[in-house]
Amino acid sequence: MMKYWYFSLALFVLILSSCNSTDDNLFIPIEEAYFPPLNGDNWETSTPESLNWDTQQLTELNTFLETNETRAFIILINGKIVVEEYWNNDLSGQPFDVNSTWYWASAGKSLTGTLVGIAQEEGFLNINDKTSDYLGTGWTSMPSDKEDLITLRNHLTFTTGIDYNVTNQECYDPSCLNYLNDAGDEWYYHNATYLIVHDIIENATGMTNNQYTNSAIANKIGMTGFWTNTAQSSNVYFSDARSAARFGLLTLNRGNWDGTTVLGDTNYFNAMTNTSQSINESYGYLWWLNGKSTLRFPGSTATIPSSLTPSGPSDMISALGKNGQFIDIIPSLDMVVIRMGNEPSGSLVPVTFHDEMWEKLMEVMNE
Repeated sequence: MMKYWYFSLALFVLILSSCNSTDDNLFIPIEEAYFPPLNGDNWETSTPESLNWDTQQLTELNTFLETNETRAFIILINGKIVVEEYWNNDLSGQPFDVNSTWYWASAGKSLTGTLVGIAQEEGFLNINDKTSDYLGTGWTSMPSDKEDLITLRNHLTFTTGIDYNVTNQECYDPSCLNYLNDAGDEWYYHNATYLIVHDIIENATGMTNNQYTNSAIANKIGMTGFWTNTAQSSNVYFSDARSAARFGLLTLNRGNWDGTTVLGDTNYFNAMTNTSQSINESYGYLWWLNGKSTLRFPGSTATIPSSLTPSGPSDMISALGKNGQFIDIIPSLDMVVIRMGNEPSGSLVPVTFHDEMWEKLMEVMNE
């Protein structure tokens, strides 16, 4: 009976919301959310049994995750932990646990997208400004008239027009940034054009990325983590799995944490979590969007007739990173899903593995 009550209430909220909102994604919790304390290890829990989930299917999901090099897996419902599992070893070779730190990879892009919204709300920047307003002229090797077409919004949406046919997709020195298309005319997952956003934030706020992340978000929601450079990339975010879950819970609640406004700009939040341009329907402001009719994958210029995660809920938005770093937010189910670890394909955004995980998770929930 619990499952049918829960589904009926969720369905009612979806219908009511669709009548009163034009947003593509619905961010309305079905009951008052629980938020863990800012400090300490206390976090209220629920059980799969109380939700009438299939525990045998959950065991099979956990086996799938463990054997595919997962380190951490968390499911929140209404803010409470329903599933929390740790497997395998951390980066130092020690058993992975609740205190272990792992990289977010490109899932950190979505954290950056949220930071930009807060910085705009606080008056540090405007996403419609030219990039050169924050970096000065000559931050590319493009003609000045083409460089001046690029705004911060283009970086958030991967539409800068900068040539992605380069040996090093991470290089954002001016010599690596050349003209290919006018800004807004092409979508391509070119990491260098994202990494520049970190310099923009630092120049606009006068703070380091770590300082601004802590003051704008982390200290307000009890998240612990840090940006650092690795051998493979610049500005990679590291945290424990529960900190990623806190960020997911903040996003589920539209930038509000237990009555504290972290991101209060509703217009920015809606733009961030909905289609941001006409080329890749499945991309917002550094967030991936499910349930759209077309999709463009990282590393490709082909648009395909598919949603991002066909097996998952259509209203899901996702922070996705290499080797399967997932922060999934599903408003219709009042759910956050966190997955950290490695995975066999090594792809920039492992969409196949993500879909396989969700196929099994939907079986757990009897959906």
